[in-house]
Order: sequence, then C-alpha cells, then structure tokens
Amino acid sequence: MAEMTNHPNAHGAPLLWWLGRYALRRWSGMSAVLFTMLLKIGVDVLRPWPMMALVDYVLQHQPMPSWLLSAMTALFGATSAQDLILLCIAGTAVVFLLGWALTAAAAMAGVGFGQQLAYDLAADLFAHLQKLSLRFHSRRSAGDSIRRVLVDSNCISTIVKDAMIPVLTSVVTLIVMFGILWKLNAALAMVSLAVVPMMAWTFRCYAGRMVETSYRQQEIDSGIYETIERTLSAIPVVQAFCREEDADLQFRKATSASLSATLVATDVQLKFKIFIGLSTALGAAGMLWLGAHEVLAGRLTAGSLLVFLSYLSSLYSPLEMLAYTSSTMRGAAGSALRVMEVLNTGDHVQQAPGALPLAAVKGEVILEDVTVGYETGRPVLHNVSLRARAGECIAIVGPTGAGKSTLVSLIPRFVDPWSGRVMLDGQDLTTLSLESLRKNISLVLQEPFLFPVSIAGNIAYGNPAASHGQIEAAARAANAHDFIIRLPEGYDTVVGERGATLSGGERQRISIARALLKDAPILILDEPTSSLDMRTEALLLEALQRLTAGRTTFVIAHRLSTIRNADLIAVMDSGRIAETGTHSELLAAGGLYAGLHARQFGSKGNLVTLDPGQRNEAPQ
Repeated sequence: MAEMTNHPNAHGAPLLWWLGRYALRRWSGMSAVLFTMLLKIGVDVLRPWPMMALVDYVLQHQPMPSWLLSAMTALFGATSAQDLILLCIAGTAVVFLLGWALTAAAAMAGVGFGQQLAYDLAADLFAHLQKLSLRFHSRRSAGDSIRRVLVDSNCISTIVKDAMIPVLTSVVTLIVMFGILWKLNAALAMVSLAVVPMMAWTFRCYAGRMVETSYRQQEIDSGIYETIERTLSAIPVVQAFCREEDADLQFRKATSASLSATLVATDVQLKFKIFIGLSTALGAAGMLWLGAHEVLAGRLTAGSLLVFLSYLSSLYSPLEMLAYTSSTMRGAAGSALRVMEVLNTGDHVQQAPGALPLAAVKGEVILEDVTVGYETGRPVLHNVSLRARAGECIAIVGPTGAGKSTLVSLIPRFVDPWSGRVMLDGQDLTTLSLESLRKNISLVLQEPFLFPVSIAGNIAYGNPAASHGQIEAAARAANAHDFIIRLPEGYDTVVGERGATLSGGERQRISIARALLKDAPILILDEPTSSLDMRTEALLLEALQRLTAGRTTFVIAHRLSTIRNADLIAVMDSGRIAETGTHSELLAAGGLYAGLHARQFGSKGNLVTLDPGQRNEAPQ
C-alpha cells in the first residue's frame, strides 16, 4: 500500500464532502428519495391516533374534542360509538396503505439512485485507473483493481442512500416525534432521552474497530480476486506443471482468510447492535413503568399512553438508525478508503494546462540528458542522450535490464524523465497533449495483445473509422490476409481471450496490421520477432519492412540479425548508452556490441538476414 497512502480521513467530513459531490450530480434522484421519505414521516406521525381515539373515546368513554365531533357529524350525521369504531378502522387502513405505498416508492427511488451513484463512482475509478502509469499497474494485481471497480464502488450507495439520507430523515423524525412527546408529557419526553449517553458510549467504543475490521475484510476479499485472476490468466502454465491442486489450496486459503475476517467484522458489528438495542429496550421499559404510574395517577389517559409509547418507538427508531447508520458507514468506509486510495493516487503522467495538439509530425525525436526511474533514488536511465532524425530506424540493444524498454517508454510518455527532456520535432513532449502525441505513435510489442472481438475489430483498434477495404489492405501488407480468409468467418472471426485461438506469428501479424492501419509517423517495435521461429520471422520481417518505411522507428532487439540495416544502433549497458554506430562500425570497434554479436552467432557470424526465407553470412 506504499503507493496509495495519500487519502483523506475515510470516516470524517472529507469523506462526506467527497461523496456528497457525487450525490449532487444525481440531485433529481436524491430529491425523489428525500421527498418520499419525508412523506413517510408524516404518515408515521398519524399512525397511532386511530388507536388512541378507539381506546379513549370508545373503550374509556372519554369526551371527544370538538373538532372530532364536528368531523363525525359531517361524515355520518351522528356521533355513535359504532361510527367512531368504523372511522378508527378506516383511518388505520388508510394510514397503513399510505405507509406501504410510500415505503415501496422510497425503495424504488432508492435503488435507482443508489445504482446511479455506484456506476458514477465506478466510471470515475475506471477512468482514473486507465490514466495511472505502467509502474502502478505492474505492481498492482488486476484482480484487486477489478474488485475496487466492481465491488468497492458500491460503498457510495451504501453510505449515501443507506446512511446519509436516513440520517437526515432520522433527524427530522426525532425533532417531530420529540415535539409531539413534549406536548403529550414534557417530563416523560425529557426522561426518554436518558438512553442517549449509553448509545454515545457504545458508538465511541466500537466505531473505530468497525472501520478497521471492515477495511481488513475488504483487503482480504480482494485476495480472492487476485488468486482467481492470477490462476486463470496463467492456466496453460498451471496445467502444464500440474499445479491445479496447489491453485485450489491457494483459493481455499484465501476464502478461509476472508471468512475469518468476515466473522471478526460481524462480531464487532453484532456487539455494537446488541448494546444499542439494549439501550432502547431499557429506555422503553423505564418509560412503560413511568407511563403506567402517570395513568394510574390520572395525569395521562390510557390512549395517550399508547400514543406516547408509539411515538417513543418512533423516537428510538431514528436514534437506533443514527447508531446503525454509523455502523453502516464504518462498514462501507473500508471500501470507500480503497476507492479513495486509487482516486487520490497521482502516479500518472500529467498533461500540462494549455497543452498543445500536435500539428504535422515529421518524426525527429531527441532525448537530452535524460535520467528516469521507478523508485526514488534508483534511476534506471542515467543521463541518456539520443537523436533519431525523421524517417530513421534506431535499434536499441543490450543485455536484459539495461533500460531498453524504459527508454522507448519515454516517447509516448508512459513515463516522464526526472531530469532532461524528450523532444519531438523540437517541441518538449510535456508541452503537447497526450492524446495527440499518442495518436502519432504506433507500437508492436513482443507479446501482441488481441481483444476477444473480431479480427477486423482488432486490426481497426487504432483506427475505428477504417473501412473494410482499408482493413484488408493493412492485413495484406502485414502478410496476414491469407490466413485470415481461411478462418471460419474470415475477418469476422472472433478471436479468443488475448488471441489464444491464433498462433504467435498470426497474432503478431495482426498486431503489425493494426500498426499499419493506424499509419502513425513514429513506430516502436519491442522485440517483435524474438519468440518466433525462422520461417515465421521471415514473413514478419517482410511485413515490418513495409511498416517501417518512411517512419521514425525505434526497435528493441535481441536478435541482432533483425537490426543490422538500422541507420543507428544504440548499445545500452546499466542504464547508459555505451556506444552508438552502424552494424559494421560497431563490429569494427570491438566493443560491447561486437561481444554480443560473437556470443549470439559465434566467430563465424552465421545469422539470418532481413531477406525472408534465406540464410546468409553476416556482413563483417
């Protein structure tokens, strides 16, 4: 969690303010929920009065107030006990039906409002994750990120719909009910608040523990997603090494840890609710004892006592709601904290205010004294300078860990230099808009990524508006057309996850076709043929010659056979450029490149040339 500690207090005013902004986006839905809940309070106020009238005026034969006599005379033309019973029954039925209808309406409005909030937060979180650097994603499990988007984002619905709005309505209910209780019997109304200190003590004891256990539970639950994602994404390796039982064991361990964390969190919440319930139970028992004595003393009617006890229940319900809401908020705060950790993570390349879009791109790229790394104090590149003229092919070679991938990552601004600068056609990359910069760069990676959509959709990924004719032309140029038309549905064939239904060479040719169709003036090739056999490599090299023509190209290569015709070869070692030159110049210099060449091809120098399908002697 070292990268994601810059978050506000997850259970204080900052959290409420942060969530409140999302609620205001959906003000119409929030208004509907509030309106139905406030109407429900009004109906709850009316609920005990028919019973009070039945007990006092029918069973106890108390004199009716003048307004009730007038109402009965207007309705029935008389004031008999039978008429009053019918009126009480009708009033009870109407209040019940209104309460039921408003409860249903509030539930419907709440579901829609809560889902809108959750989707809004999930969308923002998903958008922010896409902006975060490759460094962030390389250190964060995809399963954990998926859980934060799909599961943890629901915290806003829980907190706003199930906590914040009920708090507001509970406060209104408390004020209304206490006002009525005060009118009925001021002394009893004051005594009814005796339960508040015990509730406050309970809240103080358990609030922090509920946040801690909830956060711990969410973190452990994310481990289940990580285990599933890690295993299923590596299923060929799991099966090849017969590690299914080990994967099952890891899954059982993760679920067992999740169960333990859930039981701990539930234990804390149950204790909290037991003490809150005990507080209100003791309060109700005390009020019943005092109220009975008031009736016996003639200071309160039996019907008024029923109304008082009914309102007391309505008074304690919002008090319990306030306490339980705190429990709900603390429980959801764990998820909210995980969401806020990501949203408050600034580990992404920032676009400067007023960044300019790229105009016509020639393709000259210059790195000036660049130093960059991923950990503070541990640079990967040290004072690197390199120039690629427009249309040149720059090959980057060197041992593993020399910094080759980091160097090319500077060009599309996947990372930014700590010092020095990177320029395109004389403009500092930090002054350009990210979108326009990346639209002018194509990448072909060692492991081409294909989406589980059609072949045509994969080729057109960088140019969605391309016609079928343009897609086919790109596929022909990439030597992919012939194998595509042999597929069951040709260009409409849907490939498997990550292109699993195609061979490595076929995936790479689709990737090259995608880069051709994007037609960007700058091209980055990250070892595009290193894992392919000679015959497949020959087909790809022919396609790559078409792809690189007229483009500024940076190619990372371990197979020196593929880059001997490069305009410039930069040899990297320990984060620095050790030497530069053409293939023949570097061989003649007898330095690091010559050593790499000798180890790869031996003293005789046999290698595969760029001419497809042929073996030649390496030029010396």
